[in-house]
Amino acid sequence: MASKRRQRPVKSAFFTPEMYAREQILRMESARGRLLVAACRSGAALARQVVSAYNKRLAETASRERVLYAEAIDTNFSDTETAVRLPLHVSGYDVFLFQAALDPTADRSIDQNMMALLIASRTFREHGASHVTALLPYLAYARQDKPTKFQREPTTARLMADLSIAAGVDRLVVWDPHCAQIRGFYGGLPVQMLESLTLFLEEFSSFRERKDVIVVAPDEGAAKFVTHFGRALGLQTAIASKFRPKPEIAEIKDIIGDFRGKRIALILDDMISGGGTIYELSKKLVDEKGIREIHVGISHNLCLPSAKKRLEELHRSYRLKRVIITDSIPQTEDFRALSFIKIRGLADILARTINRIHYNRSVSEVFYRPV
Repeated sequence: MASKRRQRPVKSAFFTPEMYAREQILRMESARGRLLVAACRSGAALARQVVSAYNKRLAETASRERVLYAEAIDTNFSDTETAVRLPLHVSGYDVFLFQAALDPTADRSIDQNMMALLIASRTFREHGASHVTALLPYLAYARQDKPTKFQREPTTARLMADLSIAAGVDRLVVWDPHCAQIRGFYGGLPVQMLESLTLFLEEFSSFRERKDVIVVAPDEGAAKFVTHFGRALGLQTAIASKFRPKPEIAEIKDIIGDFRGKRIALILDDMISGGGTIYELSKKLVDEKGIREIHVGISHNLCLPSAKKRLEELHRSYRLKRVIITDSIPQTEDFRALSFIKIRGLADILARTINRIHYNRSVSEVFYRPV
């Protein structure tokens, strides 16, 4: 005989607008959904620092909330194919996905890291994430924004933009990309290009309005940035005329600027790969312009052995005193061990950027704006 014991009613899984509104108030969520920071393996080191910086700022404001974090969500099958598995339910989440496209501290190539990012983005979208913001501090393939003259080459930067959009990325955050015009390749997708001007103004503020200091752009591409920097600190500027007879080889033909009374040169650029440009420019500044002290600010250090060798020689023989770089790319122990190199962390800048995006506020307010 069947039991007549009453069964407990099943809790309704049907939501009403009123129920949903009450739930949102209790959760205190952004209109973009619940915040989730996630990282592929090469992006995990920086992502951990960003989560720590974000939580620290929450604690300083007496908030009891903490950032939800999913680390190293990618792996490889035995045949080397990339696989991504999510450790939690993500439907309706506002996801900020970290990846280091170039990771000199691991044996994964740029292509492997980019594939992991694309697969991870697609995974989040297929499982219901409302937004996927890709954080690529170093934007790979940005230097392939146009074919080299007289060469049959593709516009690979455009291909990477197409793949990102197809994978489900709906916003991109990058640090000081090689080419600002690359934003156009992403169509209507917002691209947050975080600039390094604020960081370098802080680092070199002690040189403000000194008459014996000059700021040097290594090439025409850095001229506008150096001009804004020089105006902000009240310093004169100069620009080098650079020619590349072949890839990774740089020749400095001349340096245009007034060097009368100048003893200290500040060189600013977006990246150092083999170090050829910085090497040739520094030698010319010392040998021909009478510069007695050189300081360098670089957004991205690719950690190539040839760059380390050249920087060490400049420090030893050509008055290189200090090199400021960032952790946009994971830095190897070889570079960390150099006494004249200072690594500026991007964690707090990125934490504040995520916060502004998550709550639909202007990111530009985090940074200095020239007048």
